[in-house]
Amino acid sequence: MSVTSLALNPIAFHLGPIEVHWYGVIIATGVILAVYLAVREGNKRGINADDIYDMILWALPAALICARLYYVAFQWQYYKNNPGEIIQIWDGGIAIYGSLIGAMIVVIWFCRKRFIPVWLMLDVAAPTVILAQSIGRWGNFMNQEAFGKVTSLTYLQGLHLPHFIISQMYISGAYRQPTFLYESIWSFLGFLVLITLRHNPKFFKQGEVFLSYVMWYSFGRFFIEGMRTDSLMLYNLRVSQILSIVLFVGAIGIIIYRRQRRETNPWYLEGNTLHVDL
Repeated sequence: MSVTSLALNPIAFHLGPIEVHWYGVIIATGVILAVYLAVREGNKRGINADDIYDMILWALPAALICARLYYVAFQWQYYKNNPGEIIQIWDGGIAIYGSLIGAMIVVIWFCRKRFIPVWLMLDVAAPTVILAQSIGRWGNFMNQEAFGKVTSLTYLQGLHLPHFIISQMYISGAYRQPTFLYESIWSFLGFLVLITLRHNPKFFKQGEVFLSYVMWYSFGRFFIEGMRTDSLMLYNLRVSQILSIVLFVGAIGIIIYRRQRRETNPWYLEGNTLHVDL
């Protein structure tokens, strides 16, 4: 049994001589939806919408730059000989962990400047960020990247995937594991779990929605990364797996430590108490 394997066009449309890639369109869609949901939740928690918009103006460029720098740093053997390609993010090649590091630095700086509770802002943003990650993985799908090891057509058909996904997974002469899809589904499930649990009274202390996001994402990413063939490497180790372990264990440790300081940790649903401790 065969499937016609014709890759989808990564170009969404043209604006004159400018090619607009699906990769950018999909990521922009995820960001816009994330901002919209963060503003809605922020209003409920006493965070002004203008503060969120202002923060995004700083955090988004930092996230994109750091995501690209992170990727380039671990692929330097290639980019040092092709420096003109360093800025070509529309062809893919950004690292989620790099973007999270850059964005988090900006969020901490911004919240301290505006006297907004840092943990609360991170809690408001976390579920929307993992939703944006879920959507963004489809940009990798359009670029035929972030795929896994060679598999069979029978295996993919056994997953009951739509024809267009199976066809797009025919890469370099072989069918591939759709690891982009695994991560997209895992991230979307994380979004559902977080938005469901965060409104339960006396469940999350401020900061724990974000830390739970870190735990959820890093746990899934560790195993999915092991299936991929395009991992960033540090010697013989997969960088994202190392970082996933560090983040997962670190998040658990921070939750335990902060739970012991009960008087300094308000509940998430208490909203903006002007407590800016990180």
